[in-house]
Amino acid sequence: MNAPNEILQIWIGNGVKKANLPIFKMILLGMAAGVYIGFGAHVFLLATSAAETAFEAGAAKLIGAALFPVGLMLVVLCGGELFTGNNLLVLALMDKKITVPQLLRSWAVVYLANFLGSVLLALLLAKSGLYSGAAGERAAAVALSKTGAPFSEMLIRGILCNMLVVLAVWFQAGAKEMIGKIFAIWFPIMLFVFAGFEHSVANMTYIPLGMILGAEVSIGQFLLSNLLPVTLGNLIGGAVIIPLWYYYSYR
Repeated sequence: MNAPNEILQIWIGNGVKKANLPIFKMILLGMAAGVYIGFGAHVFLLATSAAETAFEAGAAKLIGAALFPVGLMLVVLCGGELFTGNNLLVLALMDKKITVPQLLRSWAVVYLANFLGSVLLALLLAKSGLYSGAAGERAAAVALSKTGAPFSEMLIRGILCNMLVVLAVWFQAGAKEMIGKIFAIWFPIMLFVFAGFEHSVANMTYIPLGMILGAEVSIGQFLLSNLLPVTLGNLIGGAVIIPLWYYYSYR
């Protein structure tokens, strides 16, 4: 495996490559990442939709959390640009390998492309026939719960979530074989899902899907009560806390 100081160098190099991608490629790969993370959200909803007792609910949540990481595996190993993972581009900025405008351009384009891919998947899932009955009720309930918590709580959940997401993409860079990368991604992502933390890109599928299926959530509630605090939290956890820890520890 690569040592932490070697992982740092890998991610500085990754940051340079990602920041210099042509806009068209950012959009294509960003939409792909939105779809892949949405696949994880979809299987989590299906896994947790049929539970009736507290024990069943806990077991179903564990199964859903264990399935969700496939989304990030697809992003990292098949190719994709994910806003939350790309928060580590800050490492290349701190190393003066990219500029602030390059960083902000990458984040903005990838974030919007993630949104487009996620909403497109939500539309397709809603029309797939897979959300009749309990699954549809579960999707609507999740959308309501994600827009009903206080701003500060969503902010904190967003911080904790993206600490784990960027640790997962940092972790996998330490592995030199694909199976090692799969396990490195699997456990931190499984942890954040089971813990109930909030991921902005996953919510771009969860909430629109619930809205289409009848959840009484407005666009304003989606954007201001969830996406805004969760995105800010994701930035604090993934673009500030983890990069600062590791840059000043190993550079």
